[in-house]
Order: sequence, then structure tokens, then C-alpha cells
Amino acid sequence: MKAVDLGDVVLHYREDGDPDGAPIVFANALGTDLRLWDNVVPYLPGLRIIRYDMRGHGVSSCPDGPYSMGQLVRDAERLLDRLKVRECVFVGLSIGGMIAQGLAVKRLDQVRALVLSNTAARIGTADIWSERMQAVRTGGIAALADGTMERWFTRAFRDSPQAILWRAMLTRQPVEGYLGCCAAISGTDFYTPTSGLSLPTLAIAGSEDGSTPPDLVRETADLVKGSKFRLIRGAGHLPCVEQPETYAEILKTFLAEIGHV
Repeated sequence: MKAVDLGDVVLHYREDGDPDGAPIVFANALGTDLRLWDNVVPYLPGLRIIRYDMRGHGVSSCPDGPYSMGQLVRDAERLLDRLKVRECVFVGLSIGGMIAQGLAVKRLDQVRALVLSNTAARIGTADIWSERMQAVRTGGIAALADGTMERWFTRAFRDSPQAILWRAMLTRQPVEGYLGCCAAISGTDFYTPTSGLSLPTLAIAGSEDGSTPPDLVRETADLVKGSKFRLIRGAGHLPCVEQPETYAEILKTFLAEIGHV
């Protein structure tokens, strides 16, 4: 297990693949940890693959909230600086995709290309997030688990034994960390800064995504000139879980197109 102490937070991270390979960085969704990408990693040989648990998730430390998106972006920035990462492809899913947008705006020396997966420049409304946070304060993350599973996964996957494991991952996240990141999402609107980006960008959506529907993901992709959009049919909010091989093939095609191999 690897960790880096950034002073105000300790981030757990993992490196796989070729340490001398082209770097690719993965940022996870709200309520998950770096295991989100476990089934994708084996399909990406030859790369330096970096994953991390954002603050308040997994086994990273859980500072008192609320958090801001600026803090989450700065965490990623400082981690990559510590690991001496430059010109990576940054893959972010959901809140991880918001972090990706913010980091690209701030540090183009660190990010040469973006993969915005099941995410948007703005997700939900302040009222929606306020209601969700109040539900968690009252009943814990378990109070949201059924609705979250419906937004995350297709019916077929929800009926499989694997769904139980993902529900457990969600409900075992630190409540303070979950609430802190909810606050960060609630206060984020990246429409203007993301529209100023011009780096290679791939957006990925799941046809059955109940959190960030395909039209929302496409709308965000359209903010970036020259971006590409791919739809994974029969997948929900976490297509890297439901269809990891398809997801990895889409990533590899994009990486080959931009020469990041």
C-alpha cells in the first residue's frame, strides 16, 4: 500500500504496469475507491497506470468537510507533482471527471489529454445535493444505497451477486468524506472554464446512466473543440465495472489516436 502525505490530507494511491510507460491517471466516482478500475487495468499493458482514493474515500484520510472542488483538484495536482508525472492522460469518472476538468484548466503541463467518463461540467442542482446530504446525515449512506444502485447499474447487473459488493463499497465509505465531496459537486460549475480547453478529449457515456445521462455527457464534450464522444450501450454510470473490456478498448483506441502508447 502506498500513500503520500500532503500535509492536510494523506492520499492512498497505487501504481501498476510499466513504470517507464506513458502515464495514465484514474480518478474514481463518489462513493467508490480506486478498485473501481480493477477490471480495466489488465487490458492496458505497457502504460504507467496510477490510481488514487480521493480525500474522504477508500483508505485515504478523511479531513473535516465540507470540501471544495478546488481542494480536490489541488490534491490531484500535488499527488502528480510528488510522483513527477507530466503529460498524462487523466481519466475521471463522475466527480473524478470534474477533477479532470479542473486539473486540465489549471495544469496543462500535467495533463496532455482528458477522458471525461460519465460526468459533466455541472452535475445536479444545489437543491438536489442538499436533499441528498440531509438524507445521509439522518440515515447514513445506506439511506441512499437503493437509489444509487439504480442510477449506477443496469437491472441485469443489479440482479447479479457483484452488485452486493458495490453496495458494500458505497455504504462503507466515510460519511464525512461522502458529504464533503457532495458539497464539492454541489458548488461546481465548469461550463465556462471547460469551454476554454483545447486538448484532446474523449467523453464516455453509458446508455442506462441515471446519474449523468448521455445527453449531459455529450453536452459537456461539446464544450471542448474537437472532442470525441462514445456511448456504451447496456451500461449505467459505471461502465468500467459492467463492461470493462469494451471500456478498455475505447481507451486504447483513443490512446493510439493521440500517440500515447
